[in-house]
Amino acid sequence: MTHIQILGTGCPKCTKLAETAKAAADALGLAYELEKITDINKIMSFGVMMTPGLAVDGKVLMVGKVPSLEEMKTVLAKEAKSV
Repeated sequence: MTHIQILGTGCPKCTKLAETAKAAADALGLAYELEKITDINKIMSFGVMMTPGLAVDGKVLMVGKVPSLEEMKTVLAKEAKSV
């Protein structure tokens, strides 16, 4: 199972990133768990200083932007295959 983590305090961009990640994972048919990490200390423990951030299985893949659905699908498909 792929573990998708949204790193952000709950701002509109963080919410949009979570929605985009969910839509992409659903479209790809991934078995996944989506976790929203809002604690600033936990976010910083990933080395992320700008939100939103996207991590898959603990590996930070994106920081400070919300990709298009197609970009997200590409990132998740590549990461799900490498697991």
